Amino acid sequence: MNIPSNIVTLLIGVTITLVSLWYGQNHGLLPIAASEEALQVDGIFNFMMTIATGLFLLIEGALIFMIFRFRRNEGDETDGPHIEGNVPLEIVWTAIPAVIVFMIAIYSFEVYNQMGGLDPMAAGDTGTQEIAHHHSPTGNANLIALDSNGSEIALGLGSSPERAEDQTLMVEVNGIQYAWLFNYPDTGILTGELHIPINREVNLKIKAGDVLHAFWLPEFRIKQDAIPGRETQLTFTATRLGEYPIVCAELCGAYHGGMKSTLYVQTQEEYDQWVQSNTLAQTEPLKESVATNPAPTSQEQFLEPFVEQMGVEAETVNQLHALHHEM
Repeated sequence: MNIPSNIVTLLIGVTITLVSLWYGQNHGLLPIAASEEALQVDGIFNFMMTIATGLFLLIEGALIFMIFRFRRNEGDETDGPHIEGNVPLEIVWTAIPAVIVFMIAIYSFEVYNQMGGLDPMAAGDTGTQEIAHHHSPTGNANLIALDSNGSEIALGLGSSPERAEDQTLMVEVNGIQYAWLFNYPDTGILTGELHIPINREVNLKIKAGDVLHAFWLPEFRIKQDAIPGRETQLTFTATRLGEYPIVCAELCGAYHGGMKSTLYVQTQEEYDQWVQSNTLAQTEPLKESVATNPAPTSQEQFLEPFVEQMGVEAETVNQLHALHHEM
């Protein structure tokens, strides 16, 4: 039975479309999505993966078909027909990529806007400002003075306009070789780990104490440079409880690979408990600290728990005591 070529083409197109749609949503190439921003970024990635899969199947399938359909017959040493120029075909294969790129650009722009990337207080950058300009008498050289104090307007992802700023948790992040330090201005907590409550917007104000670093949360799909002398921002909302790695994504020195920390996403109750315990630990007067001022004990009382852990019995101690006096 001869099937019309139009039907065959239609069936191939439907098959490629279905396979592309399925693989674009089930590729499993990304880690767990743990934030609202991750879901939006994953949407772009899945969209591009769907298009890439369709193009791969279409192009590679056409190449394989051509290899068998137009292979040289045995004994045929002649040249193939000379074909040059096909304006409609060139228009099609130029227009299709242009439309795809245009769609991805609009989609990416919309997601970036929803993530706060167009917030003027977060994404705007005046850079260094020229404050003096001098022309050389010869006209060949100019002297320019630049204002390096351009750190008032931060770079990065800002807060969504729909959210109330007083509900945002503010955390100051300082990247130094080779550690991340987190300061909570509202409570005065300074720690090497980041603790945040789930489903609450968090705003990180990121700085670098020495060289360039990059604050990266793979499960949250966000990354922001830490620049010496400048402040960058990163705003996100965690949607999944758990522990997630914080990685420096900028080669910052010999021990760059060891510059890691952990982000703990907790329930509001767990986060409040962590804040309370760390606030007390960091604000309690040192003279009242049990660790620095242990209760007065005798030498025997102080050594008793260590002797028990060593497995030394009382008879052994008595024998050693007797031998000591005999000697």
